Amino acid sequence: MKSLFIVFEGIDGSGTSTQAAQLQKYFLRTGIDAVLTEEPSNGPIGHMIREALKKRVLFTNNRRHFDQQLAFLFAADRHDHLYNEIDGVFKLLEEGKHVISTRYYFSSLAYQADEGHDLVYDLNKRFPKPDIVIYIDNPVETSLERLQHRTIKDVYENKEKLFKVKQKYKQIFNEYDGNLFIVEGNQTLEEIHDQICKYINAQLNIH
Repeated sequence: MKSLFIVFEGIDGSGTSTQAAQLQKYFLRTGIDAVLTEEPSNGPIGHMIREALKKRVLFTNNRRHFDQQLAFLFAADRHDHLYNEIDGVFKLLEEGKHVISTRYYFSSLAYQADEGHDLVYDLNKRFPKPDIVIYIDNPVETSLERLQHRTIKDVYENKEKLFKVKQKYKQIFNEYDGNLFIVEGNQTLEEIHDQICKYINAQLNIH
């Protein structure tokens, strides 16, 4: 069985982390080894990004420069996430494990392209496509309601930004020619999980 690199995408509050974790549990229950990961990663660059998004680290007060700096950092973190020799995605795939990631370069294109689409595109165009992208198409209002319960919010978690990001995701995936599964986010967690599992099983020819 081919090891898969599976990516979950969606606006903040879509339940991508929850569904990614549920898919990993499903694989493990069926005797298939799977690893859960995310972007920003848990590596040193990813840690810096998380602190910046929480405003714990301030690079600049210039928002345009801040977005550009984040674009470079996300690309550097993504390279480390894929290729580092300790727990990189491709090392894990070579070990025969499925790798399930919450977010990948689609998030950079959706969230950061406002300030310099060409820059963000150029930084990410060489990264390989995942085997499967699962996009949870969640209503902005539902996401905002869920985000209200978070203790710490990042700089992108506001209504205006999420509407823009949702439109950008729509454009990205309308043009995407890879293996893509779109699931409606205004369903129960169980319904979403069941649809995802059925799709994955079809890809793996599991009946």
